Amino acid sequence: MGKQDWKAQRERKAFLALEDGSVFRGYSVGAAADAVGEVVFNTGMSGYEEILSDPSYAGQFVTMTYPEIGNTGINAADMESRGLFLNGFLMHSVNETSNWRAEESLRAALQRRGIPALAGLDTRALTCKLRDTGTLKGCLSVEGKLSEAEAVAKAKAWEGLDGQDYASRVSCDKPYVWDPEGTMTASWGFSPTLPPADLNVVAYDFGIKWNILRNLRQCGMKVTVVPAKTPAADVLAMTPDGVFLSNGPADPAAVGYAADAIRALLGKVPLMGICLGHQLLGIALGGKTYRLKFGHHGINHPVMNLATRAVEVTSQNHNFAIDPATLGEDVEVTHLNLNDQTVEGLRSRCVPAFSVQYHPEAGPGPHDPFYLFNQFRDLMKKA
Repeated sequence: MGKQDWKAQRERKAFLALEDGSVFRGYSVGAAADAVGEVVFNTGMSGYEEILSDPSYAGQFVTMTYPEIGNTGINAADMESRGLFLNGFLMHSVNETSNWRAEESLRAALQRRGIPALAGLDTRALTCKLRDTGTLKGCLSVEGKLSEAEAVAKAKAWEGLDGQDYASRVSCDKPYVWDPEGTMTASWGFSPTLPPADLNVVAYDFGIKWNILRNLRQCGMKVTVVPAKTPAADVLAMTPDGVFLSNGPADPAAVGYAADAIRALLGKVPLMGICLGHQLLGIALGGKTYRLKFGHHGINHPVMNLATRAVEVTSQNHNFAIDPATLGEDVEVTHLNLNDQTVEGLRSRCVPAFSVQYHPEAGPGPHDPFYLFNQFRDLMKKA
């Protein structure tokens, strides 16, 4: 901690106000800007760099349940996207950087990117409240201009994420080929020599993470990334061997244009989806989604592969799930969450298409589900 923090820590003028009237006080360590957002908690003990840069957190305040954050600083090589998309960051204790790889401190990165953040919060109490009451809307007050009552009113008045299309807000503006020189993939912990890219994949960017693209390239795929609202006809005109449906933020039911595009692609090209892409594939196959009480946000969620009965430890980040009762006989549930029995994977029995709710790219998280990228490759080869 710098000496300049002690006065702010004692005074605790900054605070988080929730829509139910609760107030959690702390001190500002990010941008000097008030904000509103949906408050969630992440149970990961590491990986805050990847969490900060995950576009799926757009519109949300992320509460870290692990109490000590900041030691590893910020390193551009660990980023999962072109920027920070979350609305705010909440911590118990923020530490100064102590890592030879760090290029910037956590505080400096948050301030430079305009992301408000609080430290000194009772994150245990906040997490327990969210588990009991469910996800809540909040207002982060750091400018010192709002009273607690005014901040609570702002939290209540915010539209929230239900029914909101955030995928188009975080998506790329125009198509691009991922890492044509191989430098961003080969240099990131992989072998310097990548396999030939003998399959062409088009990836919908609903909030895609770079490690997904690295994994696809590592499995011999050339990936062209397209914006969220790209019509199916434009994708098919690129004659891909397969189409990937990425992760992304907010409510899948609000991304109707994507579900329509997926329906038009079914049976014409193999499909693989993860997270939001999984939910959108489920909708395209006739299913419906519903909101989870407090979502799944962490890197240690147990999931059973129903075909092999093997249990995978998985990384997850989502607030919605597919209702299995709405799926027809042509859709098979392939994976289940062992914590709450929610649908974690599905496949079509009629066309080459499958998806999982969790994140097989392990950024951050375990590598148990990496086989799914090779499963996608096999599906394209068979097609």
